[in-house]
Amino acid sequence: MTKIRLTRLGKHKAPFYRVVVAESRARRDGPFVEIIGTYDPKKNPYEFNVDREKALKWLKHGAQPTVTVKKLLEKAGVLTA
Repeated sequence: MTKIRLTRLGKHKAPFYRVVVAESRARRDGPFVEIIGTYDPKKNPYEFNVDREKALKWLKHGAQPTVTVKKLLEKAGVLTA
């Protein structure tokens, strides 16, 4: 099973995340299948960029977004609530 989730990058107290498609059993910052976007929570307002086509493709193939990613995708208009 695949999941759409965040993987952490950045320095101490300056997080930056990639939105990735990964196997559900892989570590948080471990191997992933594909990068589909980025998320920077430290900017005001936060910056969230995602490749809409890739996200929809993976969702159609059965990838499950995590709670955080699901909320971000809804706010970005990729998912309809």
